[in-house]
Amino acid sequence: MPGIPEEEAGPYEVGGTAMRIAQLIQEGLQPLSPGDTVHRAREQMAAQRVRHLPVVNEAGELLGVVSDEQLRLVDDPNLPVAMLVRGTPVSVTPDLHVFDAARVVLQHGLTVLPVAGSNHHYRGAVPGQHLLEQLIRMLSLHEPGAILELEIDARDYALSNLLYCVEQCDARVRALVVEPLDASESRFRVTLKLNVQDTARIRHVLEHRGFHVAAAYNEEDDEELRQRIEAFMRYLEV
Repeated sequence: MPGIPEEEAGPYEVGGTAMRIAQLIQEGLQPLSPGDTVHRAREQMAAQRVRHLPVVNEAGELLGVVSDEQLRLVDDPNLPVAMLVRGTPVSVTPDLHVFDAARVVLQHGLTVLPVAGSNHHYRGAVPGQHLLEQLIRMLSLHEPGAILELEIDARDYALSNLLYCVEQCDARVRALVVEPLDASESRFRVTLKLNVQDTARIRHVLEHRGFHVAAAYNEEDDEELRQRIEAFMRYLEV
């Protein structure tokens, strides 16, 4: 039986959650045409409440991305946006995981992420806000539950042991994020989002097993945690 071409294969889902960026394409987000003027581009960005728009020709080829910053630097409002497009267009493939897509958004500071297949064929675009909302769902940030931050030596890190400690306390890990604390990756910060609010017993078990709990946050009464999440959301929106 012949295989399905990669671009046409359906996106993987886990519990109805989008894992591929193609699932987040917003049909109503209109790209610019090469002949659109700077004035027209400014109007379209304002109407769609974004600071970036892809430029796509009649053949459906993604030529590049134009930013509002570029538009502000142009004196002639009648200049075609095609004159502002330079280099290889920034885009992601439809089958890219949303985590990797988020990295591209942050790397290039985009508010709109173009999605393109082979030969830069334009497939659509994902607003940064939609990507942010998807990340929040996938990391369970919208669900109630405490957050623990652990600092662990690489030689001591074992995911199975960590999860076992939590499950011993009749709790579950909703989401887990691992970040290196140094360039050599000899130490890690492990952030756990739990399904419970009271972490006293969990922290005791973790510390007893040799895990260092650097911080604990309870969403019900910790204003610092709420501020950190809100700051993270604002950062991704920028």
